[in-house]
Amino acid sequence: QVKIVESGGGSVQTGGSLTLSCTVSGYGWDYSFMGWFRQAPGNEREGVAAIDSDGTTEYADSVKGRFTISRNNVKNTLYLQMNNLKPEDTATYYCAIDHRAGDGWTLLRLEEVRYKDWGQGTQVTVSS
Repeated sequence: QVKIVESGGGSVQTGGSLTLSCTVSGYGWDYSFMGWFRQAPGNEREGVAAIDSDGTTEYADSVKGRFTISRNNVKNTLYLQMNNLKPEDTATYYCAIDHRAGDGWTLLRLEEVRYKDWGQGTQVTVSS
């Protein structure tokens, strides 16, 4: 049974940094595709960053140049380094994972439908 646990959320001021972690167990990590999503109150969940099993990454325009997604294939852990945080980054951040491969799925890296398994989320609050 897959278990996904996010950590690293917290409260920071504008311009601050946080690193989120997502540890996965019970899953074939080597062939996995992973993403970070976020949802602010009253908003739909949106894709933030994604990374394929080969290390290819994709970012939402709103976080390009500020966020970095990475994965440690030994520790089965996904990271999201967030720098220069803004109040609009405030949200619950979710980690997601999937095994399905192919060009069609590549086009959906930042879409919820691409991922089958999700964590419970970690809260990030950025104050001005």
